[in-house]
Amino acid sequence: MRVYTRSGDKGTTSLIYGKRVRKDDVRVDAYGTCDEANSMIGMAVSHLGGVQFSGKDAFINVMNQIQTILFHVGSELATPPDKDVYWQLTKEHVDALETYIDEWDQHLKPLKQFILPGGSSAGAGLHVARTIVRRAERLAVQLDDTNPLVLSYLNRLSDLLFVAGRYVNSKLNFDEPVLHKDL
Repeated sequence: MRVYTRSGDKGTTSLIYGKRVRKDDVRVDAYGTCDEANSMIGMAVSHLGGVQFSGKDAFINVMNQIQTILFHVGSELATPPDKDVYWQLTKEHVDALETYIDEWDQHLKPLKQFILPGGSSAGAGLHVARTIVRRAERLAVQLDDTNPLVLSYLNRLSDLLFVAGRYVNSKLNFDEPVLHKDL
């Protein structure tokens, strides 16, 4: 199978079920941004390859699950509103994110001030992924037909990625950069 099809050479792409739309359609932007976030999560996790910490394998497993579900979110956004969704999101997907947030947050120092994105390469990458997910959420909300669970999932996922960045930085003994009040 070839990677290229040449079908998008004139600025259109296919949604699921084959409907053609312009590549600047907000639906394409929304699912493309989910793909971008997914790639950033993968890059952030790749920075954990040479490091060790307790719970690392479980953490990576959760990130891989999230990447799979985020792929499903993109698929749902890529499905025309009048068609059936192959992999529909459920409340359990959102609930799972909340469970991981609560679990990881127990290992963190309470926030007493704003932190800046950064720390370890993995932690900083997770913070970047968080901002990309926020953009995906802003785009998805523009679609009148978006499954409300997609919006909930993206909202909660950005929260999870914030906590995940902090959690990884903590596990790797990286201080969180803090907002300078005097600048």
